[in-house]
Amino acid sequence: METPAGDDADRAPRLLGRRLPRRWVYAAAGCVLALGAPAGLLAVRCLQGPPEGGLRGLIAADLPAFAYISVSTLAVFAAFGFVLGRQADELLRSLATDALTGLLNRRAFLERLDQEHERSRRYPQPLSVLLLDVDRLKAINDRGGHAAGDSALRAIGDAIRGGLRATDIGCRFGGDEFAVMAPEADEAAARVLAERIRSLAEGMRLPGGLRATVSLGVACAGPGEGWTPPGIVERADRALYEAKRAGRNRVVLEREGSS
Repeated sequence: METPAGDDADRAPRLLGRRLPRRWVYAAAGCVLALGAPAGLLAVRCLQGPPEGGLRGLIAADLPAFAYISVSTLAVFAAFGFVLGRQADELLRSLATDALTGLLNRRAFLERLDQEHERSRRYPQPLSVLLLDVDRLKAINDRGGHAAGDSALRAIGDAIRGGLRATDIGCRFGGDEFAVMAPEADEAAARVLAERIRSLAEGMRLPGGLRATVSLGVACAGPGEGWTPPGIVERADRALYEAKRAGRNRVVLEREGSS
């Protein structure tokens, strides 16, 4: 399963100034833990009596044992850490993504929106949120069954992925509703993004010759504009309602102060 754009769920905390995949961080931790094996052997040898020639002489006398224990434990602990870290990566990714579409799920999306809200306080930049809804999904289910409905949702997920910029984040918000967060996107950029997604969705072909279109509502916050995550989602939802009311398969931008 792919990592959603802009998602850091598979990244461990910073190590040496960089965010690394957990599998490498865990493997490095395993290497550190592996040092305990030769250190333990060294302690046992010291307890058996004063070493001749000091520690250097003791290590030289038991060099094959020290080498075997060091190499074997290093390999085992590093491999164990790598596998454990990879499993942690996969678990965190599965907790953050929607199983049907591969996009972020609602919880992970809202967490990222909260993070973007905190970042906007320090670095004022425009931000846009898009909410989109599959048009007449019930009719698709009635004609082709739930398998056709699932195909439609997957197709919309593909259309969203195909339309996103590298910094945008797509999400299955719930049921037949999706969301996109577009950092540093003003109204013009958000409209282009929304129209691109709408056009890609309209061009998707489903099994049985069925088609799925989407309606999109867009809310934009300007640089330095006071906004909250629930507020901007509600604004996008109002715009989505207008898009559905106006005939579906279209983009509507909500502006602050509009009714």
